[in-house]
Amino acid sequence: MFKSVKKICLVLPVVFAMGACQELEQEVLDGVTADDIANSTNPNLIDVLKASAYSRIVGSWGGHNSIWSIHEVASDELAIPQKGADWEDGGQWLRMHRHLWNPSEEAFNNSWSYCYSAIGEINNLIIAYPDVTALTSELKVLRALIYMWLIDSFGNVPVIDENSTGGNPPNSPRAEVFAFIESSILDNIDALPEEGSKYYINYYTAKAMLARLYINAEIYTGTQRWADAEAAADEVINSGNYSLTSNFFANFAERNSGSPENILTLPYDQNNAGGFNLAQMTLHYLSQNTYNLQEQPWNGYASLEEFYNSFDDEDARKNSFLVGPQFSSDGSRLLDISAEPGDPDGEPLTFTPNINMLAPNAFRQAGTRVGKFEFASGAASSLNNDYPLFRLGEIILIKAEAALRQGKTADALAAVNQIRTRAGMPAYSSITLDELFDEIGREMFAEANRRTAQIRFGKWSQPWWEKDQSAAFRVLFPIPLNQINANPNLTQNPGY
Repeated sequence: MFKSVKKICLVLPVVFAMGACQELEQEVLDGVTADDIANSTNPNLIDVLKASAYSRIVGSWGGHNSIWSIHEVASDELAIPQKGADWEDGGQWLRMHRHLWNPSEEAFNNSWSYCYSAIGEINNLIIAYPDVTALTSELKVLRALIYMWLIDSFGNVPVIDENSTGGNPPNSPRAEVFAFIESSILDNIDALPEEGSKYYINYYTAKAMLARLYINAEIYTGTQRWADAEAAADEVINSGNYSLTSNFFANFAERNSGSPENILTLPYDQNNAGGFNLAQMTLHYLSQNTYNLQEQPWNGYASLEEFYNSFDDEDARKNSFLVGPQFSSDGSRLLDISAEPGDPDGEPLTFTPNINMLAPNAFRQAGTRVGKFEFASGAASSLNNDYPLFRLGEIILIKAEAALRQGKTADALAAVNQIRTRAGMPAYSSITLDELFDEIGREMFAEANRRTAQIRFGKWSQPWWEKDQSAAFRVLFPIPLNQINANPNLTQNPGY
């Protein structure tokens, strides 16, 4: 359940059926009419009503085998090495890493279903309350956010709104999806509040969305929108509503709701809004003893050595990785008695930057692990940390990139050096696009940003560890085969 509405659930005529997984029950809003909302003096009524739509996007975003996973494992940030039978998973994650995936991958279908489930919930609410502007405007911008994930991942997707009729909708060209996203934001942004909870979209969230949309416009439509990206970013930066935290990791702490940098977050809660499983996904089995976790981790996601080595040792953000000898919470050295005979570290559990192979016999303790988000002592399998979908650090880097691409080097340097200073790194006196790309990677690690940046900077098809040159068509993921089988009007993306 969304944290900002917990206290009012008992006093309004609404029955919630909230859950941690993707298939949430639709909320039953007994006796609440459009007139009730329009005439109500209770400002919380709309918040309660729209919570069902927001709960859908909390869903499986932060969990394994959905949209976060496909972006991260397909990039050069993270891999899921196969350790014998462990993490073989039908070869899905090996194919994802090597850019050899096929349309029948489960993770693609999960990602598609996650997005369209949320879109369906939003459309139902807009249909039910079409004249409540404060509600419908926000929901249309929220729907645009979901379409931003779809356009980035799958490109040519069906546009389904409150006016769509039944049946099987066809794909819309990527440029048309872009236009729908843009108009959905621009047509509704002035109805949004300028301040408010980080759990709901406001005016500046919408501007942050536009900044991200426009910085990728050339990829999506073939037309550059650098100036528009810079202008949207400037509005967020200059609003005075947000500021960089002095401690980078405060944005990812278990109790990070007070971060002045986070713009829009998913409010995960181990009891009421589960699904953020990062500790399970990345930590070694024995790491349960390090953090006194309630369940044993799965020993999966690990960073690529080359990406880890792109961080200077003096960079505070290098602590986004767990590396080196590992200890129990009582300070004793952890010993993995099942360590492979060929592992040079032997039984003492040590996270090493080098991964000996992707498959089939990766060492159990090979690879640095994701430590960017705090793993609180005693945490459940679902974490309490709010997940930042937008934060000021990204927007400042969008400003830097947009300025640099327009030849405004001084503006670009002023922006990127804010980020470097916070990380304890010396300011740049000059900067290239390649250097900026590296800086974006260091700042945005494990935030589902890297794949998009690689494509935008022309790095996506290049070979990296255990991955050959990618075919050009793989800049888009395929339309999931399950969806094509269910809807004969869908057309597969080229190359698949």
